[in-house]
Amino acid sequence: MAEKIVVKAEKKESGNKNSNRRLRAAGKVPVVVYGGGTASVAAVAELKDLAAILRTDSGVNTVFSIDIDGQDNYDVIFQDRQIDPIRGRLIHADLRRFARGEKIEMTVPIHITGEAKGLEEEGAVLSQALHSIKVLCEPAKTPEFFEADVTGVEAGHSLHISDLKIPAGVEIHEDPETVVASIVVVKESDLEPQLEATGEPEVAGEPAAEPTEGE
Repeated sequence: MAEKIVVKAEKKESGNKNSNRRLRAAGKVPVVVYGGGTASVAAVAELKDLAAILRTDSGVNTVFSIDIDGQDNYDVIFQDRQIDPIRGRLIHADLRRFARGEKIEMTVPIHITGEAKGLEEEGAVLSQALHSIKVLCEPAKTPEFFEADVTGVEAGHSLHISDLKIPAGVEIHEDPETVVASIVVVKESDLEPQLEATGEPEVAGEPAAEPTEGE
């Protein structure tokens, strides 16, 4: 599990559009933290910190902590955000706060590891059918990714969701027999009918034949 990202913020006093423009000019973004059974909080965070989170692999699905004035610390996730259509930069964000023990649905990527035994066979290739999976867990227990170790998978066989190592406290509601990755053998004889059906390839840009007289 990745180290928790902490974003420093300050409470925001009520203001108008001009005050928000000044904040953005200073490289800051107004945010609203809400949810978790308590009152919403208006705050200001550094644009560079929030933009760095949005650039990660998990992007808007990243669970991080926001520390407001060193007094209030909440686990949050991007619920909504506004992007300047001209400059393409974040100008406002709504952050959802989680109550203690609350579980949320998250999408976790699957990384293939190991060298499959079946790849030693001629024509064998690895086919990954599932690249991510939805889980239900507390934000702090969300895995960064799942490892799918294909080391022992032979040609013609597959790795399934049931073969993944699922940490305690993480729930998966997908069919355990769903295929994650397979070792498929592709032989030349399988390709020949396809080549015959397509015939000779057309050459792009080749001019059509000139009609003969009388046509």
